[in-house]
Amino acid sequence: MVDIDIASDDIGITADTEAPDEVESAAPVEPHTRWFGRLSWKRMLAYGLLPALALILGAGSGCLTWQVDSAHLAQLARDESMKAATESTVKLLSYRPATVDKDLTAARDRLTGTFRDDYTKLVNDVVIPGSKQKDIESVADVRGAASISATSHHAVVLVFINQTVVVGKDAPAGTASSVLVTLDKVQNRWLISQFDPV
Repeated sequence: MVDIDIASDDIGITADTEAPDEVESAAPVEPHTRWFGRLSWKRMLAYGLLPALALILGAGSGCLTWQVDSAHLAQLARDESMKAATESTVKLLSYRPATVDKDLTAARDRLTGTFRDDYTKLVNDVVIPGSKQKDIESVADVRGAASISATSHHAVVLVFINQTVVVGKDAPAGTASSVLVTLDKVQNRWLISQFDPV
């Protein structure tokens, strides 16, 4: 400690060799005390680490929930699009001479875009007149289907088909084929936008 002695004309500075009791007993300043002052570890844990941990856990939980929801929606899109592709393929390729107009008009309602226009022209110009004139019957059966890709609004499904065609009194002729069916979800319905033999 430094004592300043002020006398009449001269100023003297002397060092006090004796320190008060409180100074002698004072502990050196620790580095964490300089940074955190009087903040105890309990307070730092309660106000700092625990909220940070809760935030991290909440973010992790939200991310996991989003992934689970995304996986569920993708699986739902696969299931719905495969079912629509299977049912619609049967409708597109199955008809009888007596009901061909009704059969293929109903099938057209399962289509969208330019494919709907192309299909309408084909059945009106070729399939319906041919079925009536030559007594052609077609029965399609799907042997299996596999989802190639699926999102909430677009899907591609590989469909394996057995088709039996009877012309007049001739014996039935069976063929096996596969088709890539592209579907778009329009107003909550999966509709075929492309139908490509492979």
